[in-house]
Amino acid sequence: MKTIKIKVLTFIQGFFILNLLWYIAAKALKIPALPVPQKIYSSLGRVVSDKLYIHLGYSLFRISSAIIISLIIGLAIGILMGYSKLWNSLLNPLVYFTYPIPKISLLPVIMLLFGLREKSKIIMIVLIIVFQIIIAVRDAVLNIPKETYHALKSMGASKFQMFLYITLPAAFSEILTSVRIALGTAISVLFFTEVYGTRYGLGYFIMDAWMRIDYIEMYCGIVIISLLGFILFAAIDTLESIICKGK
Repeated sequence: MKTIKIKVLTFIQGFFILNLLWYIAAKALKIPALPVPQKIYSSLGRVVSDKLYIHLGYSLFRISSAIIISLIIGLAIGILMGYSKLWNSLLNPLVYFTYPIPKISLLPVIMLLFGLREKSKIIMIVLIIVFQIIIAVRDAVLNIPKETYHALKSMGASKFQMFLYITLPAAFSEILTSVRIALGTAISVLFFTEVYGTRYGLGYFIMDAWMRIDYIEMYCGIVIISLLGFILFAAIDTLESIICKGK
């Protein structure tokens, strides 16, 4: 509980400092492209209830689907590589080679192969997250001392029980850490992919408002996508603090 209070206090401080800098910049520049924060916040409720909530729903669906798919694929492949020397030797060169590639550069290829709709957007976000999960889970499994398995096996535990009580807990904290680290990049990619081939999503909403020179709506969209990223980050961070207390 104390940790959560510290994080909430940190968020409030950061929010205050950011808005203070925003206000000072807006007053100093005095241009329509940078309104003061209170203009945005006073319009936020109206913009969200009018149409922004629909775009938020689409973006939330895309990022949530990508996280779930990444968890399933990353956990399966990571554990497979951690358990099996054969699979680790086969897949490790591929993972090692493809991990540093800037995934956003693959966007044209993904869109050509899977079209401009939901599938290509979700796949792009999966590519951002899944490699970090694979590597983290594999390393976590490889770092489990063999004595831990031997001790549980001597007590008559099955392979499934050893997986449930040893492997999964060891990998879980690394999974959450990987998702938390990759989340910022994933949100950026989400914004980028929503500019193409769709009329729904926070990325589309922000760019559409920019094209219409509606700066109030544009900043409302920026605030909402920033809150989306922060809420997801904070949720994963809090879950990690609660479940992985011994980390």
